[in-house]
Amino acid sequence: MCVRGRFRKRNPSLPAHRTGGARKDIPGSCQIGKLLENFLLLALFLLLLGFACNLASAFTGAYSKKWGERAGSILTILLRDVFGIPVWGAGFALAALAASPALFRPALVTTILGWILIAAGAVIIAAALAAIRMLAAAPTARDSLAETGPYAWVRHPIHSGTILEFLGLVLIRPTGAVALACALGLAWVFLQTRFEEADLVRRIPGYGEYRERVPRYLPRFR
Repeated sequence: MCVRGRFRKRNPSLPAHRTGGARKDIPGSCQIGKLLENFLLLALFLLLLGFACNLASAFTGAYSKKWGERAGSILTILLRDVFGIPVWGAGFALAALAASPALFRPALVTTILGWILIAAGAVIIAAALAAIRMLAAAPTARDSLAETGPYAWVRHPIHSGTILEFLGLVLIRPTGAVALACALGLAWVFLQTRFEEADLVRRIPGYGEYRERVPRYLPRFR
């Protein structure tokens, strides 16, 4: 139910034409408010759908074994690059637009720190994609072990960069909706890592030894 604003107390001694009536809301403001509230529900749906598709893309080896290498690669691409990342990305955009209470008042320091985290995450992801090239977009059952660039330091640099971006997003847009989206995103990253590693151990020779030698998200500084 839309509230039409505060009513002014009428003074009986004043003429009727000088008495202020109720302030009317801007036409369509109630509909806009309801739309923003519905953004959260749609955002959650898109986030869960996109994350589920991304998780399902982590079984390239199993798909290739059952339906052939080409079909397995195509299915992985569709699940991750069409129904996964773009869908949960849209969910994050809607979560940022959704009407939601603020967790804290943004300050210049938190905003700057948020952008630093997002920029750092983007640099790490870009370096990782450059290191594995087409393996990121079109994985196959014949992929080889990547140990160059960021992969020499951590096993999942793309996930490391994504975690930094989620944390930075909360600092830039500290609302309950964005925090919930980022919490779901972090849970998805951890599950995605486990699913992918189970597939990589079976699909890529030498990955088991690489997993024992290289840390998952954070590099070892010696």
